[in-house]
Amino acid sequence: MDMTLKKLLISIAALALAFNIQLANAANPKVKLETSKGTMIIELYPDKAPKSVENFLAYVNAGAYDGTIFHRVIKDFMNQGGGFTPDYEKVKTRAPIQNEADNGLKNLKYTVAMARTGEPHSATNQFFINTADNAFLDHKSKSMRGWGYTVFGKVIEGQNIAGAISRVATGPGGPFAKDAPKTQIIINKMTEIKE
Repeated sequence: MDMTLKKLLISIAALALAFNIQLANAANPKVKLETSKGTMIIELYPDKAPKSVENFLAYVNAGAYDGTIFHRVIKDFMNQGGGFTPDYEKVKTRAPIQNEADNGLKNLKYTVAMARTGEPHSATNQFFINTADNAFLDHKSKSMRGWGYTVFGKVIEGQNIAGAISRVATGPGGPFAKDAPKTQIIINKMTEIKE
Protein backbone atom coordinates (compact mmCIF):
# COMPACT_ATOMS: atom_id res chain seq x y z
CA MET A 1 0.00 0.00 0.00
CA ASP A 2 1.41 3.37 -0.92
CA MET A 3 2.36 5.65 1.99
CA THR A 4 -0.01 8.51 0.98
CA LEU A 5 -3.01 6.17 0.86
CA LYS A 6 -2.02 4.67 4.22
CA LYS A 7 -1.84 8.17 5.80
CA LEU A 8 -5.21 9.06 4.29
CA LEU A 9 -6.83 5.92 5.69
CA ILE A 10 -5.34 6.58 9.13
CA SER A 11 -6.64 10.17 9.00
CA ILE A 12 -10.14 8.95 8.03
CA ALA A 13 -10.11 6.38 10.86
CA ALA A 14 -9.00 9.05 13.36
CA LEU A 15 -11.78 11.40 12.20
CA ALA A 16 -14.37 8.62 12.47
CA LEU A 17 -13.19 7.80 15.98
CA ALA A 18 -13.32 11.47 17.02
CA PHE A 19 -16.83 11.78 15.54
CA ASN A 20 -18.02 8.67 17.41
CA ILE A 21 -16.55 9.97 20.68
CA GLN A 22 -18.30 13.30 20.10
CA LEU A 23 -21.61 11.49 19.45
CA ALA A 24 -21.17 9.41 22.60
CA ASN A 25 -20.59 12.56 24.63
CA ALA A 26 -23.51 14.45 23.10
CA ALA A 27 -25.85 15.61 25.84
CA ASN A 28 -29.20 13.90 26.19
CA PRO A 29 -32.17 16.15 25.38
CA LYS A 30 -33.70 17.97 28.34
CA VAL A 31 -37.15 19.43 28.92
CA LYS A 32 -38.10 22.25 31.27
CA LEU A 33 -41.41 21.44 32.99
CA GLU A 34 -42.93 24.54 34.58
CA THR A 35 -45.83 23.83 36.94
CA SER A 36 -47.96 25.81 39.37
CA LYS A 37 -45.87 24.13 42.12
CA GLY A 38 -42.46 24.92 40.63
CA THR A 39 -40.07 23.91 37.85
CA MET A 40 -38.45 20.59 37.06
CA ILE A 41 -35.84 19.61 34.47
CA ILE A 42 -36.27 16.20 32.83
CA GLU A 43 -33.38 14.47 31.07
CA LEU A 44 -34.50 12.15 28.27
CA TYR A 45 -32.88 8.89 27.13
CA PRO A 46 -33.29 8.54 23.34
CA ASP A 47 -30.65 5.80 23.22
CA LYS A 48 -32.82 3.57 25.44
CA ALA A 49 -36.35 4.68 24.46
CA PRO A 50 -36.17 6.35 21.02
CA LYS A 51 -39.88 6.06 20.15
CA SER A 52 -41.03 7.32 23.56
CA VAL A 53 -38.60 10.27 23.53
CA GLU A 54 -39.56 11.21 19.97
CA ASN A 55 -43.26 11.00 20.88
CA PHE A 56 -42.84 13.04 24.10
CA LEU A 57 -40.80 15.75 22.35
CA ALA A 58 -43.40 15.97 19.58
CA TYR A 59 -46.04 16.83 22.19
CA VAL A 60 -43.65 19.20 24.01
CA ASN A 61 -42.67 21.08 20.85
CA ALA A 62 -46.30 21.33 19.68
CA GLY A 63 -47.23 22.98 23.01
CA ALA A 64 -49.68 20.14 23.67
CA TYR A 65 -48.79 19.88 27.37
CA ASP A 66 -49.09 23.62 28.06
CA GLY A 67 -52.13 24.30 30.24
CA THR A 68 -52.76 20.63 31.10
CA ILE A 69 -52.86 19.22 34.63
CA PHE A 70 -51.50 16.47 36.83
CA HIS A 71 -54.84 14.69 37.08
CA ARG A 72 -53.80 11.65 39.12
CA VAL A 73 -51.49 11.87 42.13
CA ILE A 74 -50.88 9.02 44.55
CA LYS A 75 -48.52 9.63 47.48
CA ASP A 76 -45.40 7.44 47.51
CA PHE A 77 -46.29 6.14 44.04
CA MET A 78 -46.51 8.59 41.14
CA ASN A 79 -47.76 11.86 39.60
CA GLN A 80 -49.58 11.41 36.29
CA GLY A 81 -50.35 14.19 33.83
CA GLY A 82 -50.38 15.55 30.32
CA GLY A 83 -53.73 14.22 29.17
CA PHE A 84 -56.39 16.58 30.53
CA THR A 85 -57.19 20.29 30.69
CA PRO A 86 -58.26 21.89 34.00
CA ASP A 87 -61.87 21.29 32.85
CA TYR A 88 -61.02 17.58 32.53
CA GLU A 89 -61.33 17.62 28.78
CA LYS A 90 -59.10 15.04 27.10
CA VAL A 91 -56.25 16.50 25.07
CA LYS A 92 -56.05 15.38 21.42
CA THR A 93 -53.45 12.66 20.95
CA ARG A 94 -51.21 11.26 18.27
CA ALA A 95 -51.26 7.54 17.41
CA PRO A 96 -50.21 5.15 20.21
CA ILE A 97 -46.58 4.07 20.29
CA GLN A 98 -44.74 0.78 20.74
CA ASN A 99 -43.96 -0.15 24.35
CA GLU A 100 -40.20 0.07 25.00
CA ALA A 101 -40.22 -1.07 28.64
CA ASP A 102 -37.81 -3.88 27.74
CA ASN A 103 -35.03 -1.27 27.42
CA GLY A 104 -33.38 -2.07 30.77
CA LEU A 105 -34.47 1.16 32.51
CA LYS A 106 -36.29 0.68 35.82
CA ASN A 107 -39.20 2.61 37.37
CA LEU A 108 -37.04 4.11 40.10
CA LYS A 109 -37.85 7.22 42.12
CA TYR A 110 -37.96 10.39 39.96
CA THR A 111 -37.83 8.52 36.65
CA VAL A 112 -40.40 9.52 34.03
CA ALA A 113 -42.43 6.86 32.23
CA MET A 114 -45.22 6.61 29.68
CA ALA A 115 -48.72 6.00 31.05
CA ARG A 116 -50.94 3.60 29.13
CA THR A 117 -54.11 1.54 29.31
CA GLY A 118 -54.18 -2.21 30.00
CA GLU A 119 -53.04 -2.75 26.41
CA PRO A 120 -49.20 -2.72 26.42
CA HIS A 121 -48.76 -0.66 23.23
CA SER A 122 -51.30 2.08 23.97
CA ALA A 123 -49.19 4.99 25.30
CA THR A 124 -49.98 8.37 23.72
CA ASN A 125 -49.50 11.66 25.58
CA GLN A 126 -49.87 10.85 29.27
CA PHE A 127 -46.74 10.36 31.36
CA PHE A 128 -45.96 9.91 35.03
CA ILE A 129 -43.17 10.73 37.44
CA ASN A 130 -42.37 7.89 39.83
CA THR A 131 -42.20 9.24 43.40
CA ALA A 132 -41.02 5.90 44.80
CA ASP A 133 -39.14 2.88 43.49
CA ASN A 134 -41.90 0.99 41.65
CA ALA A 135 -40.34 -2.31 40.58
CA PHE A 136 -43.78 -3.82 39.94
CA LEU A 137 -44.08 -1.46 36.92
CA ASP A 138 -40.89 -2.80 35.31
CA HIS A 139 -40.79 -5.06 32.24
CA LYS A 140 -40.92 -8.75 33.06
CA SER A 141 -42.02 -10.44 29.83
CA LYS A 142 -43.55 -9.66 26.45
CA SER A 143 -47.03 -10.63 27.64
CA MET A 144 -50.16 -8.59 28.44
CA ARG A 145 -49.34 -8.59 32.17
CA GLY A 146 -45.57 -8.53 31.88
CA TRP A 147 -44.77 -5.68 29.48
CA GLY A 148 -44.45 -2.98 32.12
CA TYR A 149 -44.22 0.80 31.68
CA THR A 150 -41.57 2.49 29.54
CA VAL A 151 -39.10 4.67 31.42
CA PHE A 152 -37.74 7.31 29.05
CA GLY A 153 -36.32 10.03 31.30
CA LYS A 154 -35.60 11.28 34.79
CA VAL A 155 -36.21 14.44 36.80
CA ILE A 156 -32.65 15.70 37.34
CA GLU A 157 -33.54 19.10 38.83
CA GLY A 158 -36.56 19.98 40.94
CA GLN A 159 -37.03 16.56 42.50
CA ASN A 160 -38.38 18.42 45.54
CA ILE A 161 -41.18 19.74 43.29
CA ALA A 162 -42.10 16.20 42.22
CA GLY A 163 -42.14 15.28 45.92
CA ALA A 164 -44.30 18.28 46.83
CA ILE A 165 -46.81 17.37 44.11
CA SER A 166 -46.98 13.80 45.42
CA ARG A 167 -48.03 15.03 48.87
CA VAL A 168 -50.97 17.26 47.89
CA ALA A 169 -54.49 16.50 49.14
CA THR A 170 -56.51 14.51 46.61
CA GLY A 171 -60.09 13.39 46.09
CA PRO A 172 -62.68 13.15 43.33
CA GLY A 173 -62.29 15.41 40.29
CA GLY A 174 -63.92 15.41 36.86
CA PRO A 175 -64.36 11.79 35.72
CA PHE A 176 -62.08 10.48 38.49
CA ALA A 177 -63.56 9.08 41.71
CA LYS A 178 -60.28 9.66 43.58
CA ASP A 179 -56.61 10.74 43.33
CA ALA A 180 -57.29 14.11 41.63
CA PRO A 181 -55.50 17.00 43.38
CA LYS A 182 -58.03 19.14 45.28
CA THR A 183 -56.07 22.22 44.22
CA GLN A 184 -55.19 21.62 40.59
CA ILE A 185 -51.54 21.39 39.61
CA ILE A 186 -51.18 23.05 36.24
CA ILE A 187 -48.45 22.30 33.73
CA ASN A 188 -47.98 25.92 32.68
CA LYS A 189 -45.38 25.22 30.00
CA MET A 190 -43.02 22.55 28.75
CA THR A 191 -40.09 23.47 26.54
CA GLU A 192 -37.18 21.54 25.10
CA ILE A 193 -33.95 23.08 26.33
CA LYS A 194 -31.79 23.95 23.33
CA GLU A 195 -28.11 23.84 24.31
